[in-house]
Amino acid sequence: MEHGEITKTFFGLTFTLSNVVMTTITALIVFIIAMVATRSLAIRPTGKQNFMEWVVDFAKGIINSTMDWQTGGRFLTLGITLLMYIFVANMLGLPFMINVGHNAVWKSPTSDPTITLTLAVMVVILTHYYGIKMRGTGAYVKSFFQPMPFLFPLKIIEEFANTLTLGLRLYGNIYAGEILLTLLAGLGTGSVLGGVLGAVPMILWQGFSIFVGSIQAFIFTMLTMVYMAHKVSHDH
Repeated sequence: MEHGEITKTFFGLTFTLSNVVMTTITALIVFIIAMVATRSLAIRPTGKQNFMEWVVDFAKGIINSTMDWQTGGRFLTLGITLLMYIFVANMLGLPFMINVGHNAVWKSPTSDPTITLTLAVMVVILTHYYGIKMRGTGAYVKSFFQPMPFLFPLKIIEEFANTLTLGLRLYGNIYAGEILLTLLAGLGTGSVLGGVLGAVPMILWQGFSIFVGSIQAFIFTMLTMVYMAHKVSHDH
């Protein structure tokens, strides 16, 4: 069972409308949350500021678990952005996916491999950029031939493997969750009994989906910082 997609061609490029709309909505929600939570900062935080400070502290904890703060502090904004963006993106569709006919019109943008692999490619490119910036081009290139030159092909393969696993792990978990919710919702369309039998597992699965969506946001951010630490630390 697959999502149907509505596509439009613009200047020779084909766009999936649900992806365009949902990524835009995700970005707007994250922007609004950040603006509201930091609008009136106080020395003694309350309410919405407490939430934002918790997110900041959580991101700091992830960074500190992978590298020293002097090195990793510059990646705090990246960590916060990834946490909030992926969490919101996951939540849009996991509990609330909407299909019209066979087409998904409201879903998690992270249930599309194009989106998750794009995020993964962005992360990997950033790790290379900061690796060169912080270690120098010569030292960074040399690291691909250490500790033994013949390992160079394996390290190149590792870069592609990291990209695929980072993107496909997120996609697979979110897509599978949405498909199961669709199947459970379909139980209620045939009869009253089917609706009753499908309601309980759907409620349980929606709660579990929120947990899965949260964990996947954490895992993606954690792996991003692990990859970053591997590139920017001089002892690797």
